[in-house]
Amino acid sequence: MKKGRRTNKVIRKRKFSSGLFIAPSFLGVLVFFLVPFIVVVFYSMVDNPISANFVGLKNFSQVIKNAAFRTAVGNTARFSVIAVPLSVVLSLMLAIVLEAKLPFRSQFRTFFLSPMMVPVASVVLIWQVLFHYNGAVNDVLGVFGIDKIDWFKSDYSTIVIVVLFLWKNLGYNMILFMAALASVPKDILEVARLESATPLQTFFYIKIRYLSSTILFVTIMSLISSFKIFREIYLLTTDYPHDSIYMLQHYMNNKFRNLDYQTLSAAAILMSLVMIVLIGALFIIENHFGKDVEG
Repeated sequence: MKKGRRTNKVIRKRKFSSGLFIAPSFLGVLVFFLVPFIVVVFYSMVDNPISANFVGLKNFSQVIKNAAFRTAVGNTARFSVIAVPLSVVLSLMLAIVLEAKLPFRSQFRTFFLSPMMVPVASVVLIWQVLFHYNGAVNDVLGVFGIDKIDWFKSDYSTIVIVVLFLWKNLGYNMILFMAALASVPKDILEVARLESATPLQTFFYIKIRYLSSTILFVTIMSLISSFKIFREIYLLTTDYPHDSIYMLQHYMNNKFRNLDYQTLSAAAILMSLVMIVLIGALFIIENHFGKDVEG
């Protein structure tokens, strides 16, 4: 009996000490994540934070009907649809090319990773020098008799931002794919070679399945990065850029500056719900293509 009591006392002591170790992390999550989330939900359902009159889903309805919000959603969606697949496909192609025993392979890796070491301010400065109305790109076009293009104040601005996004993200994604390609079991590849499988068959029926988890990770990270492109656009074009690159972050940033917290909160929740649905769909797709590999 005494031994059982002693054991229970030791267990309770261990649980208490474990709780003390977990407490700082739990408090951090509570203060910096859970409480702000509850505050955002509260703000999205009141007329303003001061009077705090409950209005239900009225703020969400107003946000959806807002023309600026719909423009921002359309631009953000279009940019993500263009930039994310390009980022995944091009980085995978680069990884496959560099997987071969090419000369100067290490130098190529360094070249594609160099944008990660460049500060955002420097990147913006480079892009301003290149794509300014009197910049280097227009000078090159002028040599071929092509009229100057106002890159940041026309529909071409989307192309400029997509190129900037790819330049910054291809190197990181490429390294992830190269690591994943190196982890594909060599014995399976050897069996495929002995069975006279073509390189395309080997890639689509073997490698792509082992790459499924990496493709999912790269896609999610690229999707998140595409929503964060506001930083570069803001530095290039300030608060109100050309209509084609007016993003969701512009809309929410302007609402924040106007202290319109209820509309800002409603827009943030809507964006979060869309992100949850997209990431959930990506997990379902990855599970479908990668389940036989796990088995």
